[in-house]
Amino acid sequence: MPEKKGRAGEKTLAQTAGLFSIHVITASGTAWAFLALIAAANGSWEHMFLWLGVALLVDALDGPLARRAKLAEKMPRWSGETLDLVVDFVTYVFVPAYAIASCGLLPDGVALFAGIAIVITSAIYFSDRAMKTEDNYFQGFPAIWNVAVFYLLLMAPPPGLATLFVGILMIMTFLPIPFIHPLRVIRWRRFNIALMVIWSLLALSALGHHMAAGPLVTGTLCVIGLYILGGGVIAGKRA
Repeated sequence: MPEKKGRAGEKTLAQTAGLFSIHVITASGTAWAFLALIAAANGSWEHMFLWLGVALLVDALDGPLARRAKLAEKMPRWSGETLDLVVDFVTYVFVPAYAIASCGLLPDGVALFAGIAIVITSAIYFSDRAMKTEDNYFQGFPAIWNVAVFYLLLMAPPPGLATLFVGILMIMTFLPIPFIHPLRVIRWRRFNIALMVIWSLLALSALGHHMAAGPLVTGTLCVIGLYILGGGVIAGKRA
């Protein structure tokens, strides 16, 4: 009997380790963010985006893993939702805000202020209990500043336009405009996922060409970007 209990105990320990490893996978996003920050500090924007891309892939996979394993029910001590918000903040906001402040596209007197404003407005947005609707749309610009800085470096607009772009997105954070979550929103989900796959491939092409991929790739990325901004309204969703 003691031997059987020991085997049962070992099995339970293995199951616990397996469940907890999902939290470790989620938390690894902070490691990719740290590597992205180092790349940004060195002005290596392509490497920054590659590390942020790894973090984005982890973010897409850990949620389904946690839900399938019923992680919230089986390991209630650790909040996967809180952990996910922490990781999202550093990958979607903090590192990109540093990049926006230091990439040289905004005027010198504005860049630092813009970076600070981004992290403050995004922190407030992340604390909003109504940031998502019941059918998984985001309300307001969902602080995807990693995407915003990608477009800034892709288009390299004049400082005034770059500042206007950043300012508009900050204002949109608090407007009742629906934004699609491509993995969670049911309506048009297959189309949205396919579009995100195309966007990812084109973005990799742009990175491979040092953010100068040519008019076809750049134009297609911009069209998809406009859809990201207005897809919730296009799909007929009302905030």
